[in-house]
Amino acid sequence: MKILLTGGGSGGHFYPSIAVAEAINQLVDEKKIVGVKLYYMSDKRYDERALFENDITFKSATYGKVRNYFSILNFFDWIKIILGIITATWKMFWLFPDVVFGKGGGASFPPLFAARLLRIPVVIHESDAVPGKVNLWAAKFARRIAISYPEAEKYFPKDKTALTGIPIRVAVSRAVSNGAREFLKLDEDAPVILILGGSQGAQKINDAIVDILPTLVEKYYVLHQTGVKNLEATSRRAEVVLEKSSHANRYRPFAFLNASALSMAAGAATLVITRAGSTALTEIANWGLPAIVIPIPESVSRDQTQNALSYVRTGAGILIEEHNLTPHILSAEIEKIVGDEALRIKMKNATANFSRPDAARKIADELIHIALHQ
Repeated sequence: MKILLTGGGSGGHFYPSIAVAEAINQLVDEKKIVGVKLYYMSDKRYDERALFENDITFKSATYGKVRNYFSILNFFDWIKIILGIITATWKMFWLFPDVVFGKGGGASFPPLFAARLLRIPVVIHESDAVPGKVNLWAAKFARRIAISYPEAEKYFPKDKTALTGIPIRVAVSRAVSNGAREFLKLDEDAPVILILGGSQGAQKINDAIVDILPTLVEKYYVLHQTGVKNLEATSRRAEVVLEKSSHANRYRPFAFLNASALSMAAGAATLVITRAGSTALTEIANWGLPAIVIPIPESVSRDQTQNALSYVRTGAGILIEEHNLTPHILSAEIEKIVGDEALRIKMKNATANFSRPDAARKIADELIHIALHQ
């Protein structure tokens, strides 16, 4: 049995695919299925260690960016897309998987196009409340469609669409509180604020946090995932504003938190400040943590705004739109949540309305079923 996974080049596409691979491997062991091989096809590996740990073979397929505005680069990128389709089709013909799982994103287009040409069964998963272009197209021939938000259902055929939630890796599916403070070297008994700006970081959130750092560290530890590109600049600014603070050691910037560090940080956290990527919101819901959600503006990313609105409607989070993100407002919302235990408990209980911890297993089970009975 061969199962091919494909998705775009971001963590929001890649890591849910890894979660599905984990669930496939678990089901294969439980059901004593032999000869199962997993493949991942995209324009880049993204995380080679995760591929290796889950025994996934990488297959490359070129992809170019599609812009909604005039650019001479569109010409060259369409050449990349055409080459990607040819490459994906050639590789998939010789591989010929039993089923293809598409996570969405531009880089999944060539493999899904190849699967369509070769009449290989396709299952797709949509992470956002407003589906992306590739998944809207692939839905026309997909055997099954998994969605993460009830709002996305109207975009797909009802007879083959199921609300599963977002697949989350085992390593970050639960907050690990036992030993978390020791692991993170948090010596004082102060509440912990965890800031997650997505895998690339979020400069607007970074700036807002640094502006109020002197006030924050008087009361809280601040664990701040800045993004790799933003770490140096953010750290330098933080050093300046905390130069006279006696609690400067309570600010902990990180370029990126790996799975074990992230689960420990979640275990120690009282509150999370986050963008509105679907994977991040699902992880936070699984952790049972209150959240302040600051989506990328709708003019840049309509899906994040809709994700955020859907999430905060459950009561698990508070929304701050980026154009309202001022130091005063952010500081006031942090104080309101951390200082009100009843509100935190209410928000924690509300995360159950969004958390669907069995998403990866449901999708994996369907992929195996299709592969065995197509």
